[in-house]
Amino acid sequence: MNSFSKLQLAEPIARAVAEMGYAEMTPIQAQAIPVVLSGKDVMGAAQTGTGKTAAFCLPLLQILLKHENTSTSPARHPVRALVLLPTRELADQVAQQLKLYARFTQMRTAVVFGGMDMKPQSVELRGGVEILVATPGRLLDHIEAKNVVLNQVEYVVLDEADRMLDIGFLPDLQRILSFLPKQRTTLLFSATFSPEIKRLASSYLQDPVTIEVARPNQTASTVSQHFYSVADDDKRAALRQLLREKGITQAFVFVNSKLGCARLARSLENDGLKTTALHGDKSQDERLKALEAFKAGAVDLLICTDVAARGLDIKDVPAVFNFDVPFNAEDYIHRIGRTGRAGATGLAISFASSNDTRLIADIEKLTKQKIELEAIEFENDRPRARNNTGKRAWEEERVSRESKFSNPMYAVPKMSKDPFFDKPYEPSSSVSEEVKPSWESAPARAGARNISANIKSKRKVAALFKS
Repeated sequence: MNSFSKLQLAEPIARAVAEMGYAEMTPIQAQAIPVVLSGKDVMGAAQTGTGKTAAFCLPLLQILLKHENTSTSPARHPVRALVLLPTRELADQVAQQLKLYARFTQMRTAVVFGGMDMKPQSVELRGGVEILVATPGRLLDHIEAKNVVLNQVEYVVLDEADRMLDIGFLPDLQRILSFLPKQRTTLLFSATFSPEIKRLASSYLQDPVTIEVARPNQTASTVSQHFYSVADDDKRAALRQLLREKGITQAFVFVNSKLGCARLARSLENDGLKTTALHGDKSQDERLKALEAFKAGAVDLLICTDVAARGLDIKDVPAVFNFDVPFNAEDYIHRIGRTGRAGATGLAISFASSNDTRLIADIEKLTKQKIELEAIEFENDRPRARNNTGKRAWEEERVSRESKFSNPMYAVPKMSKDPFFDKPYEPSSSVSEEVKPSWESAPARAGARNISANIKSKRKVAALFKS
């Protein structure tokens, strides 16, 4: 029985944990928290949605509680723990969780990420914080602006490290780590262990304790997965039909491009569904508002790119749709990890067209699962017993139209004909009776000698001088 009470956390932290309803630790928490409390480096891998955030936040607060003080001097509140994450949404989410864990303590926490004004962040940093949550790019901006000093950092956490490497943050990570003391504890958490992650760990971790609570690249067993063979033009209709048939009230819908995300959100909104879009071209304020609206249940569908595939913890989302099969097979694991979190059941539905054969094969290879494509029968194609004649809709419409106009009631009245047009051609009796053309019958002009009657004479104009 892995109860939080066995950890003997400090009273303020234990009270916060109890008020948040935490009773039993998840496997990653049960294995990682004691190791972090012992001060050892950790290389942890777990399925997404298994509680990695609490696995490093709670022991960090417990260890750093000895530095707690009420002084107003910034010098008494240096950065002692640094948490790095790949996306703004993840950084904001972890910071919110951290504040909940630390709300009964005097520990100061802050979060900095791009897309927002630097001035309020600078003021907060200069006031002093013990635990700083950040994205690499914005943290480097503050380091260069001398808003933050990292020479007293005791703990550094690299969360979703594989994603940071995927989007090219390795040079930024190397620069940031160069500002930290060499004597520190480093915690690396990742959903998957790729060769790149192992190289990163060997470079910056010292004799790390490896913790794996699930087979790498394994999908959550609580998520039911279905793949439907759907043409690109039919995906929207398939999405609407499955939402209706399965009674899904809320879902993530993942697409591969920003433009496709915006277009799909707009078209589904026109269909009467409550949707909001989340992609990289949105401002940070728009992205946060979209997430808050989805969390509050104000919208039913969150149409998003892979910017929302990692780490977002929104409880009780029943389903995930892969409107587009992801280009990277690992992103499939992260996408469907948005549902079925913390032991709950979830549904993952993917639409695959004939162009997705290679991508489906990559997912099969990564997850070691055989994927069977299911056919979907659209409601408009199903035969109706009431008027099922075996004819297609356009044929029935044509037959109906023809039978309608065959009714005398709808007959078009015949126009009366002029007898002149029905009379056959009869040549004139004599040539003399024929009418001559106008150019032959026109009289010759007076005063014109040997000049064609069709040529006009020059107009006479008064001369100024006589010749």
